[in-house]
Amino acid sequence: MDKHFVAKQIGAALKRANISQRRLADVTEISQSTLSRIIAGDRMVSMPELILIAEATGTTVAQLAGTSNVAERVQYAARSTNSSSMDSMRQKLLHFVELNDYLDEQGIPTLR
Repeated sequence: MDKHFVAKQIGAALKRANISQRRLADVTEISQSTLSRIIAGDRMVSMPELILIAEATGTTVAQLAGTSNVAERVQYAARSTNSSSMDSMRQKLLHFVELNDYLDEQGIPTLR
């Protein structure tokens, strides 16, 4: 992973989610100074940190790391039920599709 690319992706995810660094620090329990260094590209993010940041910003690890273009390839039509938001449903769908994509790349069969 390129730390500068990931830093830009995290910064963009924060803006899209309308979350401040302080709020992200509170949610992820990563210190604000560490987050600041990560977002500035001065420090490489660890995988556990990236997972927490992705979850808090409503993105996927693959989107933040730049290892997937699933979001650009997926087309979907959905209807919101049980007070679920369309954004949360989309993110859950993307997580499943990225997992399926990863399993295919690794040659691990999935049930169809």
